[in-house]
This record gives sequence, C-alpha cells and structure tokens, in this order.
Amino acid sequence: MELYEYARPGLMAGRKILYVHGFASSGQTGSVKTLRLLLPDAAVIAPDLPVEPEEVMDLLRSVVSSEKPDLVIGTSMGAMYSEMLYGIDRILVNPAFQLADTLLKNNGLGRREFHNPRSDGETSFLVTKTLLEHFREVSSHCFERASEDSFRVYGLFGIHDNLVHTFDLFHDHYPQAIRFDGEHHLNDSAIVHSLLPVIQRIDDRQRDLSRPVIFISLGDRIMNHSSGMSKAVEILSRNYELHVFSGIDYNSPGECEDVFSWCEKNLGVPVWNRVEICNHKNLLLGDYLIDADPDSNDGRDFMGTLIHFGSDTFKTWEDILAFFSRLGGQ
Repeated sequence: MELYEYARPGLMAGRKILYVHGFASSGQTGSVKTLRLLLPDAAVIAPDLPVEPEEVMDLLRSVVSSEKPDLVIGTSMGAMYSEMLYGIDRILVNPAFQLADTLLKNNGLGRREFHNPRSDGETSFLVTKTLLEHFREVSSHCFERASEDSFRVYGLFGIHDNLVHTFDLFHDHYPQAIRFDGEHHLNDSAIVHSLLPVIQRIDDRQRDLSRPVIFISLGDRIMNHSSGMSKAVEILSRNYELHVFSGIDYNSPGECEDVFSWCEKNLGVPVWNRVEICNHKNLLLGDYLIDADPDSNDGRDFMGTLIHFGSDTFKTWEDILAFFSRLGGQ
C-alpha cells in the first residue's frame, strides 16, 4: 500500500499527539513515522522511555505537563502506562496490563536488545526479577480512576494478537473496547484502517464536529458485495458518520449476534458501535440511506436522500463512491 494515498491533512490539525512506545522499542519506531506521514498537520511527540517503570511515569507526567497533548496513543507496554495519564483522551493498543507475567511467560528475563535506535545510544538492557516486580507494582495502579475517565479511553485489540490478551480486563473498566484485524504490533495497515478511524472520532468530539449521516441497510444483496462495501465504508467514513443496520425477525433475536459478528469481520473499526437493528426505515433520522431493497420496511418513506443500490444509477459501490465524491462531504 502507498501510505501517502491515505494521508489525512486536517485530521488533528494543530493538535499534539503523545505516542508511548512498547517494550524494548523507542520513539523512532516505524509507527511514529507512519503517523507523522498520515497526519501531516499534527505534532507527534515520541520520547524514548526509560527502562525503570517509575522513571517512565515521571517522564510521561512531565511531558504531559509541559506539552499538554490533546491525545495519547500507547501500544503494548506503553498502553499500560498511558492508561494512568488521566484527564486526556487516550487510545490503548493491545495494552500489556500484566507485563511482568507476559515477560515471564515468554522467557523475557536476561539481556534484551532494543528494536529501534535510541537517543541515548543504548542498544540493550537487562530484565531482572527486580525489574519485573517494579513493572508489577506500577501496573497495579491501573484503573484506579477509570470511572472518572471512561469516555476518554478507547482500547484496540488485535484479533491475531498472540502475546497479550487483556480485552476482558479492559472492558471491565471501559466500555469502548474494539477488536481489529491485526496482530500485537501495529503495522501500516492497522494504523490506516483501525487506528485512524478512532483518532477521527476523538478529533470530531474535541472539535464538536457533526458529519452528515449515512445509513446502510444490510440486505443480502449488499452483504454479498462485502469486499467492495468494506472499501466504500472505509472511504465514506472519512467524511460521513456511517451507520449500518439490519432488520431482524422479532422472534429470532439470535440473528443480532450474527449481524454484529459480520460487521466486525467485514467492515471493522469504522462501524464499531454504529450497528443498529431497525425494522422501520422511515423512522431513521439521517441524511442518506443506501438500500438494495427500498420497497421493504418503508424504505421509500426515508426522510433523507435514498440511494438505491443495484439500480441503473448505483449499480456498484464504485458508482456510490463517485456520487459522494462529487458531494465533497456534504
């Protein structure tokens, strides 16, 4: 993928992002370089973290005090530390809340090499049992003020992560737990398709920005075009607030879980928490309705603009994208 094609000028424009790297990494990790490319109008601050966890928290609180970041993004170990930076919007990616246990399980004791160059020139460090106890002590303070901060914190959890499994622990304290198609370490694809949509939600809230609303009806015909739909959803979500919905037989409530699972698998983060169950399309309050079967459930009585998927005008998702491209986000 050509990253420059996914750059988002204007997103977090004039804002500061504090990036808190993971274990054995540095502020020169590739994820930082990718974020700076994708968010050219934002300032991404990425300090090298000390090895000792108490020193890390002192450093991060000092950076927060002096730089006043608008958003903190932490990955793995860095996400564990970031959770405790209360009062700031945070995105925690695969947070290693039980880092000491994770290291023990994965033979983490002994001399370890840093994955990226560091400003102090150090290339390795020593993991001892004492250091593990220090990790355990600091991480024991996670969630102490979660109830005050629940709306500020998003958790992103890679469904292929084979190192850290803290989705349930996070969800016990914060409602915004999101699974994404990725592994433990962020790659460019995960940043573009999963991290950026969350950053956009936070940026919209911080700016008190409302976007035009598009509803997509999940009929069989649309769901059978899932590959084109996935691309369309990713593109449309940059300028519109996107919701998908499905009509469910009242006597078959188990179908709801099937809808949610299909959306998580095929559409991903852009529609997280924006999947609705609705059997009366005329009651939907939005600007656009994309529907392959508008004659069912009062679709023709939708109060906004009806886009009939499969009609002569909108035969494919490419036709729909061309239509919205001409509108320019209106």
